[in-house]
Amino acid sequence: MTLPRTPSFRLDGRRALVTGAGRGIGLAAAAALAEAGAHVVLAARSREEIEAAAAEIRAEGGSAEALVLDVADIEHAAAQIAAQPPFHALVNNAGTNRPAAFQDVTPADFDAVMALNLRAAFFVAQAVARGMIAAQIPGAILHVSSQMGHVGGARRSVYCASKWAIEGVARAMAIDLAPHGIRVNTLCPTFIETPMTRPFLQDEGFRAQVMQKIKLGRLGQVEDLMGAILFLCSDAASLMTGSSLLVDGGWTAG
Repeated sequence: MTLPRTPSFRLDGRRALVTGAGRGIGLAAAAALAEAGAHVVLAARSREEIEAAAAEIRAEGGSAEALVLDVADIEHAAAQIAAQPPFHALVNNAGTNRPAAFQDVTPADFDAVMALNLRAAFFVAQAVARGMIAAQIPGAILHVSSQMGHVGGARRSVYCASKWAIEGVARAMAIDLAPHGIRVNTLCPTFIETPMTRPFLQDEGFRAQVMQKIKLGRLGQVEDLMGAILFLCSDAASLMTGSSLLVDGGWTAG
């Protein structure tokens, strides 16, 4: 009898691009992929943060470099990505939020959130996919979405709009890119304690509302996402595309 073998979670010899990599979920993604053997390119506008993060990864034996990149500048970002060697994986993580009641959302709020969470994510993924196709690389594209791409939330109409949209984009991308061996999935976290969420979670009333919805009874930490990120970018998920992986502590269960 020959037993089946678990597909490898290793990423040795592969290149991965992580956007918004200077802190929070992006930094955790970069650390996870580097630990699995990938050469990680950490991209963000904040040179000091990503250079420090890349140096720390290298100090721990990983392979990493920093790329100063404003993903909202579509043409320049695409040119910078095209100038890089092709990637085997993308963690499309850069994002923002401007919480406001629906009736108070301004056009500026709407444009800022959609420009980064949807427009920039769309065209970064396009630039990476073009490189994969040209190099005939069977790659993995992972959009960091949200549980809010599956439910609604108070004061989050624009954020929900952006994340529901990226869920649809990911599914359509998965169909278009499947013939090229490129998988596209989304990661949908609950509230994770990061620099972006910390100001919201310092409001005791809001924090209590969040805790009531997370069935496992605790806020998420970036470490809770690292295994899922590695899985979706590795050969262990080789038959998974057009799907969403919810890491939400049971929020969307009911």
